Amino acid sequence: MPGAKYDQIYRTLRERIEQKEYEYQSLMPSEHILIEQFDCSRNTVRRAIKQLADDGYVQSIHGKGVRIIYQPYEQSEFMLSGIESLKEAVARNKKSYTTKVVCFAELTVDEKIQARTSFPLGAEIYYLQRVRYIEGQALIIDHNYFLKSVVRDLTPEIAEKSVYEYLEGILGESIVTTKRKVTVERMTEIDAKYMDLKGYNCLAVISSMTYNADGIMFEYTQSRHRPDSFTFYDQAQRIKS
Repeated sequence: MPGAKYDQIYRTLRERIEQKEYEYQSLMPSEHILIEQFDCSRNTVRRAIKQLADDGYVQSIHGKGVRIIYQPYEQSEFMLSGIESLKEAVARNKKSYTTKVVCFAELTVDEKIQARTSFPLGAEIYYLQRVRYIEGQALIIDHNYFLKSVVRDLTPEIAEKSVYEYLEGILGESIVTTKRKVTVERMTEIDAKYMDLKGYNCLAVISSMTYNADGIMFEYTQSRHRPDSFTFYDQAQRIKS
C-alpha cells in the first residue's frame, strides 16, 4: 500500500480526533471497521494508528483497543517529535498565517557560520530571515540556513510559501530526520525590530538540524517564538528494564 494512503488515513483520523468526532478517553473504531471505511490493508491502518500514538493522539490498550488521549491546548501546539512545516502546523491548529522574508542572502560557510550550524567550511548556503505572522501577529522569526546543493534554486517567493512543499513536491527530496534543541534566550535587536513582543524580553528558541534521505544535513534553523503564544510538546513511553 503506498505511503500516501497511510498518510491520508493518519490525517483523516487525526482530524476526527481534533474535531472531537472521537471523544477524549473513548475507544477508536476497531481495525476491522477502519479497514472497511478506508478500503485498505490491516498493515496500512496499523501504520496510521502507530503514527497517531507517536504523536500523542492515542494509546493502544491491550485487549481493549485504541483509546483517545489527545487534549487540545488554548495555545498553538508545535510537535517536537514530528517533522512538519509551519504551514502544516498552523493548518492543524486551525489558524491563519503569512510569512514575510526580510533577509535573503547567498553565503559561503565560514568558521563563524560553521560553529553555529555545523555545515562544512566552504559550503554554499542560502541564509534567510522569515517573520511569521499568525492571526495577524508577528509571533515567530526564523533564521534559516539551507544547503544550496540540496535546496536548489530557492527564491524569496518560494520561501514565503513553503520550502518543504518545494523540496518534496518540486525537487523530489525526502525530509527524513530532525534533531532539535529547546532553549530560552534573551531578545535580540532583530527580534525587537520585527516581532510583536508585548513586553517580553526573552523568547522560546527551537534550533533544528534536518537531514534528507542521504543523511545530508540540508537545513539549520533557529526558530524564535514569543513565549506566551505556543505550546511545545512531545510524547515518551517508559521502557521497563
